[in-house]
Amino acid sequence: MVTPLRQRMLEDMRIRNLARCTQEQYVISVAAFAKYFGKSPDLLDPEHIHAWQLYLLESKRLSPSSLNVYVSALRFLYNVTLRRDWDLQVIPYARRPKKLPIVLSREEMARLIDTVRNLKYRTALMTMYAAGLRVSEVVRLKLSDIDSRRMAIRVEQGKGQKDRYVMLSPRLLEQLRHYWRLWKPTPWLFMDRLRKRHLPISTVQHLCQQARRDACIEKPVTAHSLRHAFATHLLEAGCDLRTIQVMMGHRSLSTTAMYLRVALPDPAKVQSPLDLLPNWQAGRR
Repeated sequence: MVTPLRQRMLEDMRIRNLARCTQEQYVISVAAFAKYFGKSPDLLDPEHIHAWQLYLLESKRLSPSSLNVYVSALRFLYNVTLRRDWDLQVIPYARRPKKLPIVLSREEMARLIDTVRNLKYRTALMTMYAAGLRVSEVVRLKLSDIDSRRMAIRVEQGKGQKDRYVMLSPRLLEQLRHYWRLWKPTPWLFMDRLRKRHLPISTVQHLCQQARRDACIEKPVTAHSLRHAFATHLLEAGCDLRTIQVMMGHRSLSTTAMYLRVALPDPAKVQSPLDLLPNWQAGRR
């Protein structure tokens, strides 16, 4: 049974055109909050929210990113749906540590892809890396999104519900044509095993973990690692930051600028000052 409060919150989210996955997560988060106290959320106040956040941190041991999903849900509920005249600082976000991504080298990327023998899975990984796609974007690609005339891939309703175009690599196009001739997927480019819907995100995530083990790569690898590698390798190849920002669908250039701290300079063009010291040899006292 849907309560009037939940129905109103769902309506508020639809009016604001929040992504379906965001709506589902907000409902789950608010329901967990209400269940913890055994009361409707409209009967709870900032002290309850404070206690709830401490519980999530200390007992559930949630990461700052996971905790902030609950914070966003409660902020929406109390600020938008219930229209409480509260300072939003009573529902504070957890500060997330700024960590640089661990990036696979080109050689490691080649090993990761080469170890996947299944043609469909191999092509999906190649597509993610070649175009810098999120895992949610690659599984929802349709045949009509591949524009071989313009050598572009259309990403429909990516993160933030924004459309964008990304590059279509000639090598990837060749791989996609080979894959299509053998599999004939439709309408989704990557279908599930029963060919009834698109490939599940969890399948691709598991695939990346298995490929890492098979390729004997010690670095942690997730589906998002391929997107990090795309941006970093483009930057190292001399692509400008603005172009990378557009292809990745970043709202702010500062988000893309993170890769400036990850990309390594071309060793043929930049040398360490140690290598420039005169008359120096390793092992000399």
